[in-house]
Amino acid sequence: MLLVLRMTAMARILILFLIALMAMTAAKAQEAPIRYLHSVSPDGYHEVAAKELGRPFHIYVRLPDDYARSKDRYPVIYLLDGGFTYPMLAAYFRLLSIDEKLPNAILVGVSYGAEGFENGNYRGTDFTAPSEERDHWGGASAFQRFLKNELLPFVAERYRTDENRRVLFGQSLGGQFAVYSAMTDPDLFWGRIANNPALHRNLQFFMDIEPAPPQGDTHLVVTTSTEEAAEFREPSQRWVRHWTTERAAPFQITVVEMPGERHAAATPIAFRAGLRRLFPTNTQDGNEQTP
Repeated sequence: MLLVLRMTAMARILILFLIALMAMTAAKAQEAPIRYLHSVSPDGYHEVAAKELGRPFHIYVRLPDDYARSKDRYPVIYLLDGGFTYPMLAAYFRLLSIDEKLPNAILVGVSYGAEGFENGNYRGTDFTAPSEERDHWGGASAFQRFLKNELLPFVAERYRTDENRRVLFGQSLGGQFAVYSAMTDPDLFWGRIANNPALHRNLQFFMDIEPAPPQGDTHLVVTTSTEEAAEFREPSQRWVRHWTTERAAPFQITVVEMPGERHAAATPIAFRAGLRRLFPTNTQDGNEQTP
């Protein structure tokens, strides 16, 4: 009987050891994919507490391959909705740099670190102008002040950025913010890419606003999918027509249609098309209109 008890105790110790070993192995397995996905793994990560907004953002930074060997300053591309655009576009940008001859650039992903308003994702507030249809819309001015007074200086102090070549990329509501920023503080970014901007709930705001005149060279590229729902496509088209035929926008607007594409899945295509217009190469894609 005593022998049985001793064997049982030893067995329990062995089982506990195996459980601990499995947990350690699982933890290493979870670390490995991030560590070895070199095109996605950021060169810098910062949690930035936004004083303007009273909540934090997760900032991911991808540096050019030659950053450590160079003393150059680089264009910097800010990616809204960085929780999904950063891992997708940071890797894609490396390939674009090879084939499209785009200049080396620093990529900055601006992430909430969560999906859903209840979990702390405030894109529906931060990226939007006021709307009578949505009580929580209308925080774009405060978010823009956070970018201007906090985030952009934070990045510029830590990395060799070319402040004359700052680019903003936004999709859907992020595209609305790119349009809002171009109209209200055009010199904050040299270039903006608004992919399928969602203007369907507050279009009149963007039709009536008196745009701030830029002091320098400012570019807005609007990419639009031909197969996306009319609910999104038609307001965006009306805004473009308004500011290119009825009134003259005080900055350059370039429209690129993406045939056969829909609202969200066109994000990498829009990213490529927008960068090619901002940093021209010998070849072009899409159907371009420069009013």
